[in-house]
Amino acid sequence: MSSKSTLKHGLEHVRELLGIPHRGQHGGEPWVASVGGLLGIALVVAVTQAMLGTEAAVFVVPSLGAAAVIVFAAPHSQFAQPWPLLAGNMLSALVGVLCQLVIREPTLAGAAAVGGAIGVMHLARCIHPPGGATALAAVVGGPAIHELGFAYALYPVGLNCLILAAAAALFNYPFPWRRYPASLTHYAPLPPGRGGAGYPRPSDDQVREAMDELNVVIDVSPEELRQVIHHAMSIAQRNADSLLPQVKAGHFYCNDRPGQQWSVRQIIDEHRSANPDQDIVIYRVVAGKGLNRTGSCTRLEFARWVGSEFRPRRKPS
Repeated sequence: MSSKSTLKHGLEHVRELLGIPHRGQHGGEPWVASVGGLLGIALVVAVTQAMLGTEAAVFVVPSLGAAAVIVFAAPHSQFAQPWPLLAGNMLSALVGVLCQLVIREPTLAGAAAVGGAIGVMHLARCIHPPGGATALAAVVGGPAIHELGFAYALYPVGLNCLILAAAAALFNYPFPWRRYPASLTHYAPLPPGRGGAGYPRPSDDQVREAMDELNVVIDVSPEELRQVIHHAMSIAQRNADSLLPQVKAGHFYCNDRPGQQWSVRQIIDEHRSANPDQDIVIYRVVAGKGLNRTGSCTRLEFARWVGSEFRPRRKPS
């Protein structure tokens, strides 16, 4: 291996180790997210300062700033949806206040607040990373926050989360590819039936089942993940079309499927068109599943069915 290849391989390994993605967001997405975050957090800062003053806002606003990054930079993320945003922050705030009241040692109270918030968010299915900072602020935020007691979860936390969610819904509305909440996203219809290489397209329930069996956490909804899978299969099939065999009249072809799915077809006639891929081929099943059945399809569809060309030892009668 050359020194250049070794260096390239080493850099690729470092990239994977650090988790650096191959590509960033496309188009004007960074600008849209940045402007949205600016407007959203400006509203939050204004409300918090008006309610608690500048000193207390210093402790409260950072967690909402982190929430703004998720809501505006990744509006379809499961962490960004209204339930995680609202419940994740408010429940974390309650846990933080409880730890501040019960545990007198500040370091232990702060650690317990963050750990307890993570556990509660798991149980309530509202994991929202900034919730940890919201819980910690209840402990280290000083007298202005301590005096609020459990009301801290309602204001400024709950109110600011509502403001942030409303700002995200309004701001993202003009952009068709961005919707908040993500449930408002209208996915393009997909052709029914099969995907690339003859495999069935997975349903939302099957995607969820796969995620459960693999025990993975993916920061998109199963519906959006399904859409990605379907389009990836379509792209793979389009790329594979250039490698498909050139099927010809009179020749025999096998699908190379296992067991009872195995079948051999002979093209017995064809009707040509301006686009060769759309030529109609007429075939007869000469062995395996569907024996003696005849059918027709486009040349492209037949080529996609083919696994290999079949050369019988003797010509079928």
